[in-house]
Amino acid sequence: MEHLTLSNGIVVPRLGMGTWYLGEKLSAREEEIRALQTGIENGMTLIDTAEMYGNGLSEQLIGQVVKGYRREKLFLVSKVLPQNAGRDRLRRSLNHTLRLLRTDYLDLYLLHWRGSIPLGETVQCMEEMVKEGKIRAWGVSNFDIDDMKELFSLPDGRNCVVNQVLYHLGSRGIEFSLKPWMDSHNVALMAYCPLAQGGALHKELMGHPVLRRIADEHRITVTQLLLAFVLRQERTIGIPRSGKPAHVLANKGSLEVRLSEKELSELDRAFPAPDHKCYLDIV
Repeated sequence: MEHLTLSNGIVVPRLGMGTWYLGEKLSAREEEIRALQTGIENGMTLIDTAEMYGNGLSEQLIGQVVKGYRREKLFLVSKVLPQNAGRDRLRRSLNHTLRLLRTDYLDLYLLHWRGSIPLGETVQCMEEMVKEGKIRAWGVSNFDIDDMKELFSLPDGRNCVVNQVLYHLGSRGIEFSLKPWMDSHNVALMAYCPLAQGGALHKELMGHPVLRRIADEHRITVTQLLLAFVLRQERTIGIPRSGKPAHVLANKGSLEVRLSEKELSELDRAFPAPDHKCYLDIV
């Protein structure tokens, strides 16, 4: 498993597992449990969730899985809703998340997106949780470059270690200014929906002749190609949703894919990066 060192020195796997929609169907529960277990046993020990996912059902599912593993071997990530990210509610939200996950601490706690609570107040709350040992680090999600600049202008705002945003071959807007800014400020990218699962582009990407040809030449699937494209970026973590053991193992296989400059150029021509600032894609 490839790893990445965050700005606070914590080492994390570059490939983890997303859990959006997991835990919401009783009929799928056993297979989803096996999928998460398969990932953990194959080095994908980073598991991402959020209090919003199924109103806690995703966190509850993960809690059932992780009780069978040594806690220090896992990297658990959750996200707080913006309306809960202030002094009155953040501690309560975090404690509820910890109870569902059956753990005493989170490795990473993210602000899911910006809301009406001042960023400075959220940062102060996050810092308090770090000091109390309830979280090892904190970050943000769905922050564009102006949001990041504002965050870094605040006291302790530079302690943000991760920005989790949508990123895949068909959605490359962050490459224009946000990703370069994050790289220069040592903020890791956590790419959600790296397989375009949440957007209308998924079908187009899966059937695109250039992608299918390159995938065939590597003897991989288009899905593995898409994930390899995302992971080619330095300081990037991919968290594809993983509800089936076979899909988890296929995702791991993408780490072995090395795309040539010629192949990357072909992908650029098929799905070019923007030459101007774009609004941040969100699903």
